[in-house]
Amino acid sequence: MWSEQNIPDQTGRTAVVTGANTGLGFATAHALAAHGARVVLAVRNVEKGKQAADRIPGDVTVQELDLTSLDSVRAAAESLHAGHDRIDLLINNAGVMYTPKQQTRDGFEMQFGTNHLGHFAFTGLMLDLLLPVPGSRVVSVSSVGHRIRATIHFDDLQWERSYSRVGAYGQSKLANLMFIYELQRRLATHGTTAAVAAHPGVSDTELIRNSPAVVRAPLARLAPLVVQDASKGALSTLRAATDPAVLGGQYYGPGGVGEVRGAPRLVTSSPESYDATVQQRLWAVSENLTGVRFPV
Repeated sequence: MWSEQNIPDQTGRTAVVTGANTGLGFATAHALAAHGARVVLAVRNVEKGKQAADRIPGDVTVQELDLTSLDSVRAAAESLHAGHDRIDLLINNAGVMYTPKQQTRDGFEMQFGTNHLGHFAFTGLMLDLLLPVPGSRVVSVSSVGHRIRATIHFDDLQWERSYSRVGAYGQSKLANLMFIYELQRRLATHGTTAAVAAHPGVSDTELIRNSPAVVRAPLARLAPLVVQDASKGALSTLRAATDPAVLGGQYYGPGGVGEVRGAPRLVTSSPESYDATVQQRLWAVSENLTGVRFPV
């Protein structure tokens, strides 16, 4: 049974974790720092990031990153390039869930723009710091929600004609997986950096607490059976990031019934997520929307 104690020594490694001031991101950053990594908390609210950093022992710094703004994404990447000559782990953890209909600063639907396009752009701008580093990894956090009313709506990616907060979330989490699978295909010839996906099952974080009442109420009744705390939910991400046996293109999640809780193990995603044609189309669309081209 894989646990935090299985994390290898991370001394000398640098990890950038998005959304690391709370919840899964904080638990992920805390565990990596506890095992010797230098950790950068890439967060929208710098003050909250500093408060989180004060609670994590070790070499921890804060970088402002607002994934709802491509200008902020570019500024964060530029700042990190100025301060680091290598990155070992890029963990795309930040996200929003079931938001009311709203747009990012660049006019994208909030969930697709934050969860997918923001991370797509950030990864593309940071990848040159990972490619020279043997054993480096990009890890994106998806969700069991990638199976729920989820498809890539190329005819209405920004949900302008109609809006479903559940459908939009599912699309964004499906996009996270498709991004990792296509990225791994492009990384395979380089042989140094791997792209891996993970999901936390059902974890007690702000994402759940900010969900609509129709979602929160059933979870509150079932919590003892299906909800695990953030430190347990983060284990899938930590295994994807640090287990030497992990291979690029794999997907890790809780091993219990329905993948809602339990020790992390290798899991499979929805059949649609493995469609290479859709992955490649999504990649091309994402490049056009963000203006970011990858060096692979």
